[in-house]
Amino acid sequence: MEAMSIFIFFVILLLSAVFHEYMHGWAANEMGDSTAKDLGRLTLNPLAHIDPFMTLALPALLYIASGGGFMFAAAKPVPFNPYNLRYPKYGPALVGIAGPLGNLALAALFASIVRIPGLPTTFVSVAGLVVWVNVLLAVFNLVPLPPLDGSHVLLSLLPPRWDGVHRFLEQYGFVLFIVFLVWLADWVLVPVIVVSRFLLGADGFYALLSLLQN
Repeated sequence: MEAMSIFIFFVILLLSAVFHEYMHGWAANEMGDSTAKDLGRLTLNPLAHIDPFMTLALPALLYIASGGGFMFAAAKPVPFNPYNLRYPKYGPALVGIAGPLGNLALAALFASIVRIPGLPTTFVSVAGLVVWVNVLLAVFNLVPLPPLDGSHVLLSLLPPRWDGVHRFLEQYGFVLFIVFLVWLADWVLVPVIVVSRFLLGADGFYALLSLLQN
């Protein structure tokens, strides 16, 4: 992508990651845990969610390492106390899934805008990027490795006899996450492409591809 497109992509990525974390805080608050609200994290203000590594350094490193083919960023995780949640066993899974579901809802909203005839080309292109970024965030965060949301969902759903998986992920999860980032992150693009094409339709998706490739 050209420099301006990269900048717009990053801004959309940052704001979408902030919305993602807000949804975690909102879900926890709705289920009785006000930790995020008490710490000032139940807000859409980006300054409350920026993490120096995950939000700023990581996307730059991934972009350089992939030769411009892949970029991902995350905001600072919103804290929550699982013992305060109304549903102690499945509450963490519901908090974990709230972020990706929020991103998918945002993607669906902007995809419906893209399909409106007669809109300016620039606006359609930006809306298409919003769809792509939010689908990317949703799919990427569902990978079941700490610190991604998929790990919270997985561990909440596993029966007690599989407690060894919990201990294994606690001990080696971050190492596996780094391995995933370096060697396997590109595989995330396969479901991202499938979901984005479904939401945007053929014309909208190919217009998005043209933008991403230029």
